[in-house]
Amino acid sequence: MAAREELETQLKEIFSKANYPVKSVMDLLPVLPQGPMTQFQAGDKSFTAMEMSQKLAGRASFPYENADDLLRDVMAGLQEAGLI
Repeated sequence: MAAREELETQLKEIFSKANYPVKSVMDLLPVLPQGPMTQFQAGDKSFTAMEMSQKLAGRASFPYENADDLLRDVMAGLQEAGLI
């Protein structure tokens, strides 16, 4: 599995557990197994949820009504930032 798809699968699994609408990044904390220190892997790169949040600051369009919209924006932001 390519790095992008690997990360997308991990994020979708987590984001699908959130209660929508998600009004801020704080609404995602309850679904993160290790809170902000939850690790996500993309090939040879690894990010904590906190690192991803910092790198994506200002790119999110809260509120999100569903996991697919949130995932789309997160993946686009990571790509724009050159992280995937």
